[in-house]
Amino acid sequence: MRTKDFDYRLPESSIAQTPAEPRDSARLLVLNRETGKLEHRIFRDVLHFLRPDDLLVLNQTRVIPARIFARKESGGKVEVLLLRRRAALTWEALVGGKGLVVGKKIQIENGPAAEIVEVLEGSQRLIQFSEAIEPYFPKAGNVPLPPYIHEKLSDPERYQTVFSKELGSAAAPTAGLHFTPELLAEIQARGAKIAYVTLHVGLDTFAPVNEDDPAAHKIHSEWCELTQLTADLINQTKRNGGRVIAVGTTSVRTLEGAASVQASSPLQPFVGSTSIYILPGYSFKIVDAMITNFHLPKSTLLMLVSAFAGREKILQTYETAVEEGYRFYSFGDAMLIL
Repeated sequence: MRTKDFDYRLPESSIAQTPAEPRDSARLLVLNRETGKLEHRIFRDVLHFLRPDDLLVLNQTRVIPARIFARKESGGKVEVLLLRRRAALTWEALVGGKGLVVGKKIQIENGPAAEIVEVLEGSQRLIQFSEAIEPYFPKAGNVPLPPYIHEKLSDPERYQTVFSKELGSAAAPTAGLHFTPELLAEIQARGAKIAYVTLHVGLDTFAPVNEDDPAAHKIHSEWCELTQLTADLINQTKRNGGRVIAVGTTSVRTLEGAASVQASSPLQPFVGSTSIYILPGYSFKIVDAMITNFHLPKSTLLMLVSAFAGREKILQTYETAVEEGYRFYSFGDAMLIL
């Protein structure tokens, strides 16, 4: 298995620049893993594939308005992308600007002062604010859209799921962007249940694998939580013969990460960091089906869905999606893998 085995051709015109309106009008490509059959539907049709005993697991993380601008004492511009909070006033961040060494002070536009306290890998820095940055997010913060999206987002809430609750992500769990409150209510009215996990998405999620051997890639670590309530719903679903359907690779990583550190069933609650790396050959312990967007070539996320459905089947499906005009990546269309 080589990293190049997970490459595919994608025209730039296939990369979605704006979200579908309304949310559930995005297209849905349904793949049956056993038969290889494909169905072309609209996302709200996901209703027709759910059974009364199924459990839909959603990631309720909320994206931090983490892109902020600052100036050095000299007046030079600095761009800061907050990645994760280490302490009350201290954050790991990506910085854009010259001379940002330890001791360098910057002034956040419409926000507090800050100081570089540690140089991390590459352009990452540890930044200490003079006071908490969170209250300044409404004025100083901007939604950090992925670099392949060039259109300005008129409504920042379109890069949040309608069920987002726990602030902490540097990027949205994009498979969840397709749900509306009405669709979620109808899913429950038809008998399927909904449970929530939290995984705060880091930017490393989207990083390509540069090593020839994907197993040599250093996987990112992300904080997640699976509550007692969600664990109980999953165990009940399994006992009743229902399916656990993970919405997004972040939900998959939370569920499988929790199961991988536990010696036996039933599933127990979990809180902490997960660095689970799912490659073809992995045996899934919890997830029976998944809803996911179309992922970047040679990414760990493409490898994850290949582990679930088979590499050749996924690449064939992606080729069909390109031919059929599906929209790719964060604001793109979705897949339901059964």
